[in-house]
Amino acid sequence: MSQKQPERTQTDDSLRSERARTDRELEKKRASIEEDSDAVLARAHDRADEVLKTARAKADTTGIGASAALEVERTEEDRALAEERTTQAAQLTSERDERRRALAELLRFEREETDKDLLIERTGADAALVTRDDFLGMVSHDLRSLLGGIAVSTAFLVKEAPPDDSGKKVVKRAESIQRFTARMNRLIGDLLDVVSIEAGQLHVRAEPDDVTRVLQESVDVFQPAATAQGIALSLAGPPGPLLANFDRERILQVLANLLSNALKFTREGGRIELRAEPQGPWCRVSVTDTGSGIPPDQLDAVFVRFRQVNKFDRRGHGLGLHISKCIVEAHDGRIWAESSLGTGSTFHFTLPLAERG
Repeated sequence: MSQKQPERTQTDDSLRSERARTDRELEKKRASIEEDSDAVLARAHDRADEVLKTARAKADTTGIGASAALEVERTEEDRALAEERTTQAAQLTSERDERRRALAELLRFEREETDKDLLIERTGADAALVTRDDFLGMVSHDLRSLLGGIAVSTAFLVKEAPPDDSGKKVVKRAESIQRFTARMNRLIGDLLDVVSIEAGQLHVRAEPDDVTRVLQESVDVFQPAATAQGIALSLAGPPGPLLANFDRERILQVLANLLSNALKFTREGGRIELRAEPQGPWCRVSVTDTGSGIPPDQLDAVFVRFRQVNKFDRRGHGLGLHISKCIVEAHDGRIWAESSLGTGSTFHFTLPLAERG
């Protein structure tokens, strides 16, 4: 399963919506103009009929009389007037049809030009993205190789450090290098995921697995960091297995992002709790913390790429939650946040439950 390109889908949907709205507005404006012109023409006809009627009545009262010849003449005038009005109406209808065809042709031409320009732009963008992705892939491979060498060398430093005070200093510095190496490796992975998402190539391989076991694994990984910060990290979930369809490594990545954020914004003495529970055809996973919370108008924005609640906070790059959202949506699930300022936040996401045999 792969993630579609959301930006292009959104652009296409917006373009179709804008064109439909334009068509509706033009049709409303055209109908309004035609109604106004019909009303003006009808009033002109009514005034002409009234003038003619008044003139004939005046002629009849001045003694001319309504002779048979005059009646014939008036009948012929009325017939000629009716024919002239019919001709005018037909000409007006023809002119309106011609303007309508011209406008439709103009819109068709403009939209074809827009589509052509958009296709050319996307073709050029695709070529540039392929070049960028190839370059980024090569650089990432080389960087990871270098980071792997640094990690191995650091591990040897820790292993070979003497048990005296100088050795303890070496171990402490080496552990710092290991942490920085892990953060750099994670950042490279996040950048590659963003590239895959933009290219519509974020793949997940969903299969039945135990959500409870994955949550416990995440707790085990983050327990040392939580203990070091004086934060209670716990798992509250069903006592037995909870089977859902998901890509294990990708969901571990989502949990790592959510737990990292929870640890980042929860103070010493706080709590973080993981929970999983079935909800209809879905499994809902929740990560709750007692941190600083999120403003209500930022609950959706936190999932936007490179977006952070506090723009002055440099403890992250605004990629983790965006990537998590794309991963969950690639599983046909959804992710959202609930929060109150000063009391903490809860991040929920859903996964489809596995059918039991």
